[in-house]
Amino acid sequence: MKKGIHPNYKAVKVTCTSCNTEFETGSVLDEIRVDTCSNCHPFYTGRQRFVTADGRVDRFNKKYGMKTEEK
Repeated sequence: MKKGIHPNYKAVKVTCTSCNTEFETGSVLDEIRVDTCSNCHPFYTGRQRFVTADGRVDRFNKKYGMKTEEK
């Protein structure tokens, strides 16, 4: 590698602005602030709500005259 052309890679503190959690990682920046981290993101915490398609398939089939096969 050439000398003097690469940025200084160092350990920095990452701060979550939502839950104020702090952890360390490596970066060329002095400080990193994130909106959401793995401690407060709904996907990782299990508090995510899934939007269900209640009756959408049935309404589609009814609207376009598709009949389901019953065995």
